Amino acid sequence: MLKYTKEYKMNLIKLLKKYRLENKLSQQKLAKELKVHFTTISEWESGKRKPNEIWTYHIEKFLKEKKVIK
Repeated sequence: MLKYTKEYKMNLIKLLKKYRLENKLSQQKLAKELKVHFTTISEWESGKRKPNEIWTYHIEKFLKEKKVIK
């Protein structure tokens, strides 16, 4: 099983938010792309929740596909 640090997860969420803002996407549109509820995006961005290991993997994969990270 993958093990991501809290800091790594937080950094991914910051990059995800940066991607969303730079591409003028609403939380709803980004949520649709990631196939999550928009409140999940909101809670990740506000720090109320952190993505679990599986979602961290999917966020990382998404950001790699969008060429935000290598």
